[in-house]
Amino acid sequence: MATIILDAGHGPLTPGKRSPDGKLLEYQFNSELADRIRHYLLLEGVDVFYSHENSRDVPLTERAAIANKLDADAFVSLHANAFGNSWNEAQGIETYMYPQASKRTAALVEQVHHSMITACGRKDRGMKPANFAVLRETKMPAVLVECGFMTNREEAGLLLSRAYRVQCARAIGFGILNWLYHEKTT
Repeated sequence: MATIILDAGHGPLTPGKRSPDGKLLEYQFNSELADRIRHYLLLEGVDVFYSHENSRDVPLTERAAIANKLDADAFVSLHANAFGNSWNEAQGIETYMYPQASKRTAALVEQVHHSMITACGRKDRGMKPANFAVLRETKMPAVLVECGFMTNREEAGLLLSRAYRVQCARAIGFGILNWLYHEKTT
C-alpha cells in the first residue's frame, strides 16, 4: 500500500499569507485542499498522513522529518501563490521540484502539473526547479503545487470557491494516483 504525505503549506499563524482584501487566508485553502485530496486517496486505498497541524505552524524541517520517518512514497505540498501584497495580473498554476530531483520526482511533478492544467484551465506557468526546504530535505519524490494567485482578483475568487477547490483536489489526487500506477507498472 502506498503512503502519501500531504502538506498544507505554511501554517495557520503565518503572517501575510492572504489575499489583499483579507478574504482568503492561504492556510484555510491549503488545509481544505489537503482534506479533500486525502478523501479521494483514501477511497483508492492509499494511506495519507499530514505534515501540518491546525493548531500551530509546523517548522519546515519538522515537516520533512515527518515524511522521512514515515518513509512515504511521495510528499505533496499545497499552496496558493502571491505576487506582492496588492492586486495584480499574475496568474496561473505552477509546480516545483528540487533542482537535483530524481526521474521519479520529475514524473510525479509532471503527472500533478499536467492534471492541474487540464482540469483547471488556468495559465500554465510551468514546472520549475526550486531549493525549497520541503523539496530539498525530503528523501522521497516531492512536489510543491501553486494552485493560483491570491493577488489576482479572478483567481482569488476561484480559490475561495468550493467548485475550484474540488477541481484542484480531484486533479492533484488524479495526478498522484496516475504516478503511483506508473510506479507499480514500470
